[in-house]
Amino acid sequence: MNPVVVVGTDGSAAATAAVEWAADDAARLAAPLRIVHAVDRSPYEIAKFSNPGPGDAVALSAESVLADAEVVARKRQPDIDVTSELLQGAAAAVLRGQVGNAAEVVIGGRGLGGFSGAVLGSVSTQVAGHAHGPVVVVRSDPDTAYGEIVVGLDDYHAGEPALAYAFEQAMLRASTLRAVYAWQPPAHAHIPESAHDLDEIHAAQCKIAAGVLPGWRQQYPQVQVIEDVRRAHPVDALASVSAKADLVVVGSQGRGAIGTVMLGSVTLGVLYHARCSVAVVRP
Repeated sequence: MNPVVVVGTDGSAAATAAVEWAADDAARLAAPLRIVHAVDRSPYEIAKFSNPGPGDAVALSAESVLADAEVVARKRQPDIDVTSELLQGAAAAVLRGQVGNAAEVVIGGRGLGGFSGAVLGSVSTQVAGHAHGPVVVVRSDPDTAYGEIVVGLDDYHAGEPALAYAFEQAMLRASTLRAVYAWQPPAHAHIPESAHDLDEIHAAQCKIAAGVLPGWRQQYPQVQVIEDVRRAHPVDALASVSAKADLVVVGSQGRGAIGTVMLGSVTLGVLYHARCSVAVVRP
């Protein structure tokens, strides 16, 4: 059996879009879909909430959220295998716990409760910052398709999992893959006395970008690749092309001890500013 696609839901409109996105991807991958909802009882220090029993209002509400999400998924993709699960704990910890056997974990861009504030809050940064595998933050309508996947290039081997995911997504969707490599000139490059030739630097950067792709082109000959080298900050470059993309895929070079640091500044910036869904693929 193929690895499962996991999606978190809290009943919000953003979570519904995430369920639809995850159902579509499960169909593309021929994988089962697991819908999860987290109930975090730790903020409630009263017996009514901390000691669940028959008729527990919190659990009943959560089960209703899951049932509604299952209806959405089955309506979207009738042929996929859909299951749901109510889990106890903080949303970020629950989702991180799902990563091990998952093809990917999908989360909405902004939610209500169990998975709230995905892009601008703590859930997405904690999950994407610690999960060793693809985490997709859905920020766009799954029904809007441009036929293009964007991947951010770097010249480090740590970016290879992101490239693998991006090429696979492009192949499954029969989409073009735009490989974006952004570079910035040295701070003193525009000083008249400087010996820097920006055209020469740009040509050298194009060679670096081209050197990353040959093996992937050979592995995925059916994927049309556009090499897009830009003189810009990486966040600006990726955000600008995201307006006409179905998905932006980025790696993460962060090496810090907490989620927001481990994402790295470029990855975090893309999560904040991209106009479409974003997949963060940590090595």
